[in-house]
Amino acid sequence: MDDSYLTIKQPARHEIKVKGSRFIGESFIAASPENAVALLEEVRKREHAATHHCFAWQAGLFDERQFKYSDDGEPSGTAGKPIYDVICGRELDYVLLVVTRYFGGTKLGTGGLVRAYSETAQKVLDDSGWKRHYVMALFQVTIDFSLYDPLMKLLHQHQATQDDAQFTDRVRVVLAIRQSRAAEFEQAIVELSKGQAEIEAIGTTQR
Repeated sequence: MDDSYLTIKQPARHEIKVKGSRFIGESFIAASPENAVALLEEVRKREHAATHHCFAWQAGLFDERQFKYSDDGEPSGTAGKPIYDVICGRELDYVLLVVTRYFGGTKLGTGGLVRAYSETAQKVLDDSGWKRHYVMALFQVTIDFSLYDPLMKLLHQHQATQDDAQFTDRVRVVLAIRQSRAAEFEQAIVELSKGQAEIEAIGTTQR
């Protein structure tokens, strides 16, 4: 099961100049398609005097992933798709890349445009860095107090974490583990408690 993804480590900005034209690349962490659209609009307003705002974004996990790219008036296929190809080449998700162009008076031709937009996208992603995130399954587990220490050892063995704990006559904990390891971990808790633990799946989170 695929339970991890890559995104940029931090937003960045990088500018190159080609025959008088300025290409300003900006990267953003886009939490959703709606967030990507809002961030793009902020760039358009800030750089309102620019000739083009070409972009590509990708957001969502696995089968629910969505993406979009645009040449924004440049010749078809010379800007948006090259930017998107850079995102895909680095296997990034939850990211928006905008390359703003201020025309310098000299036409670059289709090949020159593809190179300029691709290079700007590559450079800004170099500056952004990358980080791996994981989809975590969350469980609420209720056990006898005598099993709490053994459960903590089990967490360590399975590289799970404790998010919350409440101590009354029994112990109720919220545990997080990578989704790909969730079934094995749940079975280990059942065996540890000899079937006496109350285990409830309460969703997923991303970390």
